[in-house]
Amino acid sequence: MKRLAVAATGTVLALTWSLSGCSAFDDSATSADGVEVAAAFYPLQYVAERVAGAHATVDNLTAPGGEPHDLELTVKETAQVAQADLVVYLHGFQPSVDDAVDTTAEGETFDVSEAVELRPAGAADHDHEHADEGEEEGEEHDHGDTDPHFWQDPLLMADLGDELADRLAEIDPDHAGDLRDNAADLRGDLEALDAAYADGLARCERHAVVVAHDAFGYLSRYGLEFEPIAGLSPDAEPTPADLAHLQEVIEEEGVTTVFYESLVSPAIAEQLASDTGAKVAVLDPVEGLSDETADEDYLSLMEQNLAALEEANGC
Repeated sequence: MKRLAVAATGTVLALTWSLSGCSAFDDSATSADGVEVAAAFYPLQYVAERVAGAHATVDNLTAPGGEPHDLELTVKETAQVAQADLVVYLHGFQPSVDDAVDTTAEGETFDVSEAVELRPAGAADHDHEHADEGEEEGEEHDHGDTDPHFWQDPLLMADLGDELADRLAEIDPDHAGDLRDNAADLRGDLEALDAAYADGLARCERHAVVVAHDAFGYLSRYGLEFEPIAGLSPDAEPTPADLAHLQEVIEEEGVTTVFYESLVSPAIAEQLASDTGAKVAVLDPVEGLSDETADEDYLSLMEQNLAALEEANGC
């Protein structure tokens, strides 16, 4: 009986070790892999990967091809938020991420609006307003009083990189020097991109640009005036008055190109171009990668956008 009791106890201990000890083994393996970062969408992932280098694993909560405005977290992605050493997100841009940060995040969190200066919503240099879709958009995509698409400004991305290096250095002080060096390298690339935009768009025949949605306002500092088909949300429907206004802009300003986006349907842009004799082309908001852009990155997509703008506006 004593031998049976000992055997039974050993079996229980073995099962307990198998369950709890296996979990401990997994945790130590995760820890050995380095810092875990959860980035809410692609531009944040790009900066995090450039700054972290080999010292962190970065997971993008928005799957490739997904529209980040419409993100709803799965169980897996919610677990990534909970387990990450650092969650990098933009408060107000993706409500499901905000909720997960508030309720499940156990590590550090970084709202990037603390590091970059967001421009006021609707600050584009035109008087056109989407009054009818504004109420509906406000219900589903409440971005507050600011335009969240800051990554269209390379210098703001550089500011984010500097701040992210400091945040990661607090978590991983042993590699603080590498992290800040990586941020400096990133800043160099982004300042070169900014200079290319400033030079390439300095002398253009036209300045009006018709785009799919209001994601490019930060580029207005290069002298362009953006006329969006939809508002801050890409899935908002324009009103007949919106389309009539855009037709007028195209005709009066001599706009040659109506730009659409790779992650949303081009149907409205194609119809508007057909009605006005313009052509269509892609202007990527760089909110995420798709199957077609899987081999690209932030820098290459922004360079392609610059070339498209130069061609369309006679720069």
